[in-house]
Amino acid sequence: MVHKETYQEEILVKELISGSETAFRKIFDKYRNQLYKFSLSMVCSEVYAEEIVQDVFMKIWTKRESLNPNLSFKSYLFTITRNQNIKFLKKAANNLKLREEIFYRSQKFANLTERYIRESELEELKEEALNLLPPKRRVIFEMSRNDGKSYEDIGTELGISPNTVRNQMSRALETLRNFLLDQKDITLTLFLFATGWL
Repeated sequence: MVHKETYQEEILVKELISGSETAFRKIFDKYRNQLYKFSLSMVCSEVYAEEIVQDVFMKIWTKRESLNPNLSFKSYLFTITRNQNIKFLKKAANNLKLREEIFYRSQKFANLTERYIRESELEELKEEALNLLPPKRRVIFEMSRNDGKSYEDIGTELGISPNTVRNQMSRALETLRNFLLDQKDITLTLFLFATGWL
């Protein structure tokens, strides 16, 4: 049965490569809902999840000639979708309006009980992320986030310019975001974005 499905998919992908709109439609109908649910679980927005799925299929159509019918097409689709979701979350993390829309209004954070239950898990994840930073960069990050100090105050205290502090913070945030966006449990990552830790 699995072998038959794989064979049928291979035929569809070959037809898609040759430009068959019918094959494209069949593939779209087969995977659209699965990809939508997957995106929704990551971005917590029906509108953006829908947009991401549309983008994924647009990519599939425009790059159809470079597809490999011998590889698992389903895995390929989910990999592209995951990458699009991560790209979107990175964009959202750097855009205040988008961040509020996605993270602050997310239903995932409505349940306060869950937050408390997962607090130790969250602390472990934060610690793991912080361990990736060079010692001085970590100190700067923690002075900013934990102590609420301004870049000027940090600079004065450490004997460096506010500009150096800004650059170190920027690098720290990039490292932490990349690490956290690669985590399997996206809920904890979203919570860290939502609470302004990142």
